[in-house]
Amino acid sequence: MVRTPLTPEEHERGERLGRLLREARGDRSMAAVAASAGISAETLRKIETGRAPTPAFFTVAAIARALGLSMDDLAGRCVLVEV
Repeated sequence: MVRTPLTPEEHERGERLGRLLREARGDRSMAAVAASAGISAETLRKIETGRAPTPAFFTVAAIARALGLSMDDLAGRCVLVEV
């Protein structure tokens, strides 16, 4: 099975998600947040830097929970608004 390449919009959404998570993490260490979410620090690093622009839903949910973020708010802030 061949995976369809991501669109520029999908890449941008992944970068936006990464920025939002990084901002929410603040001064907390990447290792501490990753451990709290039950993922590796490398996975969190890839998501925060946009190198993993389409992380699994449950991975994002675990990170959001560890950071005290609402999934609704996070999803709403990642959607591109057409003007």
